[in-house]
Amino acid sequence: MEIDPSRRNKKPRHLLESERERLDEFIDSIHYSARYSDDQFEYRHVQLPKNMLKKIPADYFDASKGTLKLLWEEEWRALGITQSLGWEHYEVHEPEPHILLFKYAITHQMTMQVLTSLYRRPLNYQPAIPQ
Repeated sequence: MEIDPSRRNKKPRHLLESERERLDEFIDSIHYSARYSDDQFEYRHVQLPKNMLKKIPADYFDASKGTLKLLWEEEWRALGITQSLGWEHYEVHEPEPHILLFKYAITHQMTMQVLTSLYRRPLNYQPAIPQ
């Protein structure tokens, strides 16, 4: 399930301060689904308030589909969506364009868990010496 780069802006389009201010009123109304998964990815969908779509700049939209483009992380964070690092916007639910679909690679999650456990060891940690 690869991301089609033609469905994104060529590079992240940052919001102007005035654009961001228009979206502030909606941030507390963004709904995050429970997570669900398969053997490769963890998924969740994020439901934006329908009225919020009217305040998002036009160049965030795919005119041919009438939905938001696939957003870079900088773009969806600028809209007020908050998630941990590693989530990727991979699809928009076209019948309900205010619903954005995200995925998170399970291998990324396992790597982060291993790294986190390594950093939790005491600074004076010495591995066991084989006998």
